[in-house]
Amino acid sequence: QVQLVESGGGLVQAGGSLTLSCAASEPIFSINAMGWYRQAPGKQRELVASTISGGRINYADSVKGRFTISRDNAKNTLYLQMNSLKPEDTAVYYCNANIQPRGVRGNYVYWGQGTQVTVSS
Repeated sequence: QVQLVESGGGLVQAGGSLTLSCAASEPIFSINAMGWYRQAPGKQRELVASTISGGRINYADSVKGRFTISRDNAKNTLYLQMNSLKPEDTAVYYCNANIQPRGVRGNYVYWGQGTQVTVSS
């Protein structure tokens, strides 16, 4: 029932910034974990940043100090603020969530449709 809708991708020059958004289409009862992954052509999908229910935040070493993950629970939205972008950040970025939808028993994993981020040199 829940869909994750991503937005905010685009083309930016090296050193620039972008903010990605991931909004849930339905109310959420609880969130176990949410995060951002990315996949560049010819490479495996990798974890960029994640938040866990206890408040712990993890970042990939390659983005630490440049990217910031945050949540707005009232809007059912996850954000990824990306600063000082590099060409190697070019990838399709995917939102991921482990949640329990309202009115539904159990936890489920959902993925966003992906949004392209391209950083030119």
